[in-house]
Parts: sequence; C-alpha cells; structure tokens
Amino acid sequence: MNEKAVILLSGGLDSATVLALARAEGLDCYSMSFNYGQRHRAELQAAERVAEQLGAIEHKVIGLDLDGIGGSALTDLSIAVPESPSDGIPVTYVPARNTVFLALALGWAEVLGARDIFIGVNAVDYSGYPDCRPEFIEAFERMANLATREGVEGRGFRVRAPLQSLSKAQIIALGVANGVDYGLTVSCYQADDDGRACGRCDSCRLRAAGFAAAGVADPTRYF
Repeated sequence: MNEKAVILLSGGLDSATVLALARAEGLDCYSMSFNYGQRHRAELQAAERVAEQLGAIEHKVIGLDLDGIGGSALTDLSIAVPESPSDGIPVTYVPARNTVFLALALGWAEVLGARDIFIGVNAVDYSGYPDCRPEFIEAFERMANLATREGVEGRGFRVRAPLQSLSKAQIIALGVANGVDYGLTVSCYQADDDGRACGRCDSCRLRAAGFAAAGVADPTRYF
C-alpha cells in the first residue's frame, strides 16, 4: 500500500502544483479545501476540478466562518482588494488562516494514518504573509508532533512546503512537467462566479509575471 498524504488545495496555481508533486512521489493524495467566507469562492470549484484531474483519492471541503472575525479584504466585503503594490503585510492577509487550515489538515491526517501534510506556501514570491515563512512551517510541524497521539506514540508528522524557495516561474515550469492543467486553476482574489480573474490584484500580477518568466502561455480567463 502507498503512503498517504493530505494536501491543502485552494484551487490556485501553487496548491495544484503541490498536489502534482505529491502524486509524483507515489503518495495516495487526499485533498482538503475550505469554504471560509472568502469572496473568491470560485476557487472551490477550481479545487474540485484540480483534485479530479490530478487523481486525488478523496477531496474534502470544510466549512469555516473566518468572515465572522473579518479583518481581511478576502473575507470582509467592506475592505477593498488592493490593485497596486503596498508596503508591509497587505490587507489580503487573513488572520490565522494557514494556522487553522493546517490544524484541520493535521486532524484529518491523523484519522487517515497519513504522515505527510503538504502546503503550497512560498517565501520568494509570497505577498508578505507571515504564515508563509519557513519559520512558521517549522514551528507548526513541532507543534503537530507535540499535540497529537500519532506525534507522541507513532511516527509523527511532516509538514512539507516543496515550493518554499521557488520563484513563480519555477513553480509553473515544475507543474507543467508534472501534468498540471493551469487552465483549471483560479488565483484571483476577486474572481467572479465563473472563475474569471481581475488581472489587477497582487495574486493576478504574480501569476501573470510567472507565466511570462516561464515562457508558458497564460491560460487565465479575465473579466
């Protein structure tokens, strides 16, 4: 039997690449997405498409109420999504999002008997989010192995962020080599209900620049 892995799958470019990499290792992949009150819910349909295309054994969508605490342009419609670069941590940062997501992925991994948890965070092209840094991933892995039965009595867990040190162009090239259809993905922070992108937000700009640098045709649909 193959080893199992839980993959956090947003439906965007990076997480799709991570799922493809986990599959290429021969792991049985279980993908997990979150309906957390995000304005760009089209990413959930994208995640389902990607999970099917890349052969996830099961794709789970968990409902959360992060819009209940607000504090982010992605969950609070009264805060505009920025369309030009800004200094510091941008308002698209969602408080504690990756901490919450990884905690739930950890719980599912323990139930499944999976050792590996994959997340598509990136410290090169990231948008200034503190929960995308290597220090955070390392700290969460330590916590996971302190706070779980499997961590205390079993083999423990590995939190894996294989895109951590790659540029967006390198990520795209790696994904193409591993069969990712990026036309299925949605990265835009304010995508419409059909998954069409604005072309102006941070995520759209990073994505477009990555395809250009990689020399790969950009399949993104814009409104």
